[in-house]
Amino acid sequence: MHGPGSPYPVSTMVGEMTEHGKHAFHERDDHGILVRPALASDVPHIQRLIAPYVDRRILLGKENVALYGSIQQFRIAEGPDGVPIGCGALAVFWDDIAEVRTLALDADWIHKRVGHRMLEALEHDARELGVARIFCLTFEVDFFTKHGYLEIGESVVSPDVYAELVRSSDEGVAEFLDLARVKPNTLGNTRMLKIL
Repeated sequence: MHGPGSPYPVSTMVGEMTEHGKHAFHERDDHGILVRPALASDVPHIQRLIAPYVDRRILLGKENVALYGSIQQFRIAEGPDGVPIGCGALAVFWDDIAEVRTLALDADWIHKRVGHRMLEALEHDARELGVARIFCLTFEVDFFTKHGYLEIGESVVSPDVYAELVRSSDEGVAEFLDLARVKPNTLGNTRMLKIL
C-alpha cells in the first residue's frame, strides 16, 4: 500500500540503524514520518519548502535546472500522508569533506524532530560515501551545535586542496572557502563543521 502521492509504502520499510539504535530513515517513525532519497518529481516540493526561507534571505533561491541537476544529493521527509514536509542535500566537495545544504522544513513541522531525522540521514549518507567532515553555513547555530557541529573561522583544507576547490563554479564551494565574491550571500551566517 502506498501513501497518497508517494511511491513508497506506508508500511514500515527495512531500516538502517544509527549508533543510537534508532532507525534514521527508510522507515516511517512513530509519527508516520519517512526520510527517503529524493525523486525528480520532488523538485516542485523542494521549491515550495525552500520558498519561505528564500523570502526571508535564510537560503539562496535555486533554479529548477539546478535542483534537477543535483536531485541525487537530496533527501525528502514525507509526512504521514505522503506529502513532502522537509528537504536537505549533501554535496561532496572533496574526498573527506561535504556540505549539508538546502535543509528546509514546512513551518508546521518545525520542532517535531523532522530536522533531526533529515540531518541524521544526510550524515549517514556522508559516512557511506567515506566523508569524514561535514560543513554547513547556517543561521541555525543551536540546532547544528546539538548535533556536534562546531563554529569554524579559517579554512579547514590544505593549500593544495584550496587551490583545486577555488576553481569550482559551485556557489556552495565558494561559500565554504569564504571567497569575497559570495560575501553578500553569507552575511550573518555561521560557518560550522562536524567531524564524523
